[in-house]
Amino acid sequence: MTTLSRVAVREFDRRAIDEYGVPGVVLMENAGRNVADFIWTEGGGRPNPTVICCGPGNNGGDGFVIARHLDRRGADVRIMLFARPDALTGDAAAMYQIVSRARVPIVVAPADPSNTWLDEQPALDRPGFKVDALFGTGWQGPLRPPFDRIVEAINGRKFGTVVAVDIPSGLDCDTGEPLGPTVKAAHTVTFVAQKAGFTNPKAKEWLGEVHVVDIGAPRALLGQYGIR
Repeated sequence: MTTLSRVAVREFDRRAIDEYGVPGVVLMENAGRNVADFIWTEGGGRPNPTVICCGPGNNGGDGFVIARHLDRRGADVRIMLFARPDALTGDAAAMYQIVSRARVPIVVAPADPSNTWLDEQPALDRPGFKVDALFGTGWQGPLRPPFDRIVEAINGRKFGTVVAVDIPSGLDCDTGEPLGPTVKAAHTVTFVAQKAGFTNPKAKEWLGEVHVVDIGAPRALLGQYGIR
């Protein structure tokens, strides 16, 4: 089984963009759409309530795409954005503009959301799906406040199936070790290939079932990494 390290993931994306000319926003669109397809299928092809917790980077950008595609299918989608919209950059900022203009409901968290504020968010208690789109494979080290509390809030709710986008936030991509508070997913929908740390038996507790989806990278590039 081919796996990708943190460095290899970054290199793969760069090469897809720079050498093969696939815009990053296209890769993000494909990634998010395929996660949305998974959630739709896992939910029995029904418009299940879904809350998507988005962070400040590209993982959050994936979350915006997921929200838009589920909303298009009639799902009751809510985005909880743990970043200032004007601080978003690049492809994530572009996807935020699209999903906000599509009028998908977005709750922008305060700069330092308290436990009380998180406890008062009814979307986290609904049945359906809770999507972790906080941080991706590039994150290193323990999650800093307030994201440690956000992860604990996600894990502490007894309703809803947790789906992690690419990797559970707080899990190290290379070692598969939790580096402090870590999202405990029922499903991890990861991009291109499994990550190096997923082979660590300890990671299973956080990953749940792992599903690999395509992001539209050229077959010639995939072949250079031994991916079919």
